This record gives sequence, structure tokens and C-alpha cells, in this order.
Amino acid sequence: MPSLKSHFVSFVLRHSRKRAFSSPENLQRWIAAARKTEDHHPPALLQQRFDIQTRTVDGFPVYEIAPRAGEHKRILYLHGGAYVFEITPYHWHLITDMADRLGYGITVPIYPIAPEHDFHAMFGMVGAVYRQMIEETEAEDIVFMGDSAGGNMAVVLTMMAAEEGLPLPSRHVLISPGLDVSLANPEVFEAERNDPWLGIAGGREAIRLYSAGMDPTDWRISPVYGDLSVLPKTLLMTGSRDLLTPDNLIFAQKARAAGVEVELVYEEGMFHVWPLIDMPEARRARQHIVAFLTDDAYIRPEREMAKSSTKASSSNPFRTGLAST
Repeated sequence: MPSLKSHFVSFVLRHSRKRAFSSPENLQRWIAAARKTEDHHPPALLQQRFDIQTRTVDGFPVYEIAPRAGEHKRILYLHGGAYVFEITPYHWHLITDMADRLGYGITVPIYPIAPEHDFHAMFGMVGAVYRQMIEETEAEDIVFMGDSAGGNMAVVLTMMAAEEGLPLPSRHVLISPGLDVSLANPEVFEAERNDPWLGIAGGREAIRLYSAGMDPTDWRISPVYGDLSVLPKTLLMTGSRDLLTPDNLIFAQKARAAGVEVELVYEEGMFHVWPLIDMPEARRARQHIVAFLTDDAYIRPEREMAKSSTKASSSNPFRTGLAST
């Protein structure tokens, strides 16, 4: 049964953030308002606790949380925000919690966002970041982790790297990813009614601003249509009250059929990116992530296994990004 805290958060989201995605005009207004207050810097308390260095790639900041002494593994964290909103303190608290628990180094690119920039600028920048990472770290020691739009970017970045013949990350952690923007699945429209946060009208506008005119079924923005066989072992977390979940379950099915090992955590009653929020369900989700990344014998809890098995019954901008160091 969902916790009281999750019910409270859901209520607040429905009466606040849901409005941003209710229409293209509302999304534009929320973007304009956000630009006046957004701050990508890690919160001051986190900067005091961790060794966080900053550099720039293609003119955009990249934060590096230093690994624990003797640790070689690194996470590339790609934040969500519908491609139009900046990283938030909620992302930073998850990132630093992972740094605390795992001891891995964590790379956080503050990538260019829409409408000021588009797909090509985003992947030019994150492609360059990944190229630098594999020059310094063995790919088998690299994990891609992303929430929402960042989960999409993690999958697309791996596919682009595969197309270039580059070493690929060892694992993916995808938190409520958006993996199909085509709206071809009618279940998405049904799911929207139960989603306290996301809306199709505003989501379409975000994709329009981001996608540089690409067809919605192009794998570069809807990776569910791409070659999933190149993907590494994946932990996919999705909730029953997220309009992205129907497509996430399809993605899990297709990836497994392509030979990818997918660990699916389907959380009843949970909304979009719930592991970012401080509540009991988020703490459980974070424990799953840590177990997945540290234990090669990790097995999904039977509760999630049962639910998931039931629910599941052009130019390459990355090429340009990789050339820029």
C-alpha cells in the first residue's frame, strides 16, 4: 500500500506541476518562469560534504564528484526535466546519496536544454563528456544512470556509441524513462488520467522544442524503435501512476527479446520519478539501485517479479560531440 507521504506528494503534484503539462502554452509559461530561478549548482551543504570539481565541455558545466579512495567505477548521471528544465536539488540529493552508498565517482553534465538548444546540441555535449570518460575509465567500470528524459538520453547515448564502434557502459539504471514519444500506444492516453504529474499536451510541446524536427518514431528520440540488442544489463524502475509506464513495459519486453537482461521494478501506486522524493518507496527504490550495481547475483524481489511478469503479459550529432574534447 502506498505510504501517506506518497499520497501527499501526489496531491501536491496534481495541483501544481500537472498544470505545466496541461497545454503547450502552460509549458511555455513554466519554462519562462523557471529560467528566472533555476540554479544548476549543487546545494551548498552537499558541496561541503563532497569533493566536487567543475569543468566545462562545449561551454557547459560538468560536475565531478570524486570517488572513494581506491574506487574505479563511475556513473554518468543524466538528469530529467522534459529536456526543457534544469537539474534540481531533488536530483542532487539522489546523486549524492548514490555517491555516499556506492563510493563511485559521479559525472553530472549540465547539458544544453530546449528551447534555447535542441537534440543536436544536447548529444554533442554529452557525447563529448562520454568520450572523455572512456579516455580516463574502462567502459566496464562506467554506469549510465538517468531519470525521465535523462533515462531516454542514457539509452540513446549508448546506441549512438554502439553505432560509432565505441566501448559501451556496463549497466544502465533508468528511472521512469521516456522511451517512446510517438504516442502510438493507446494505453498512454488511459494512463494519463491516473498520472498526477505528466500530461500529453505539454509533453508533446517539450518534444517539439527538443527534437529538431525528427520523426517521433526516430530511434534517436524514441529509442524503443532502435537496436536494443546493444544495451547493457538494465535496471528499469517505473510506477503504476506514470503515463510513461505502458511504453516502459513494452521497452522491457522488446529489450529482453533482443537478449538484454532487464530487471524491472514496477511499483504499484507510484508516480513519475518517485525515487527522487524523500519517502519510504524512494528509500526502497534506492536500495534496489545499490543492490543492482554492487551485487552480480542481484535478483528482483518476488513482489516486483510477479507484478512485472503480469504487466509485461540522418546525421549523427554524437559523431560531432565525440570529436570535441
